[in-house]
Amino acid sequence: MEYDIFNRTKLLIGHEAMDYLASRSVILFGVGGVGSWCAEALVRSGIRKLTIVDYDVVSVSNINRQLMATTSTVGRVKVDVLRKRLLDINPNAEITAIREAYNENTVESFHIGDYDYIIDAIDSLKDKALLILNACNTDAVFFSSMGAALKSDPTRIKITEFWKVQGCPLARALRNRFKHNGRLPSRKFQCVYSDELLKNHPTGEQHDANGTFVHITAIFGLMLAWLVIKHVMRNFE
Repeated sequence: MEYDIFNRTKLLIGHEAMDYLASRSVILFGVGGVGSWCAEALVRSGIRKLTIVDYDVVSVSNINRQLMATTSTVGRVKVDVLRKRLLDINPNAEITAIREAYNENTVESFHIGDYDYIIDAIDSLKDKALLILNACNTDAVFFSSMGAALKSDPTRIKITEFWKVQGCPLARALRNRFKHNGRLPSRKFQCVYSDELLKNHPTGEQHDANGTFVHITAIFGLMLAWLVIKHVMRNFE
């Protein structure tokens, strides 16, 4: 069955690249609007060894954009729901679900240097900055998602090196934080971002979050997955 699942992918990249892809280990932090779609794309593309990390549970407000969020999964642990779905796609995959937040108190428990790829889809500025700094100090290939909220135009989504990102408030806040603390990432890394910036529509209600579209968050996640696939394929060109 696994041969049939990935037959169309093998037609593009070949058996050797497919086997190599299956042997790579990936850890993904954050499985929300961006990370959930990234996880699905990775597994559907042939990644077998995937660790997904997120502390949250599915809420009603997640349904508009998060892959595993439905009316029947509200209240359930995100990584557990997503893991079940990913194993339905490929039962031979090794999906590790960790219900935990990446922060100063938990950082040592993840052993991120043991992975081939580290993917950042964290929302929290403080935790995201910490992951970026630590990931850049490993030998793993590292990719990061910048802010996917307040955007609607998919043609403005791009990939570039972190210090070259323009028009993204999250990237700007991260750079300011690094400079203020006097600690910069030790190497360059690629980011998915958009330079579009819309405003929230007044609703008369109090909201701490920003508006989002599923086609934007999904494309961010799919492009993160593509960065991994592209990096693998470079070894077989």
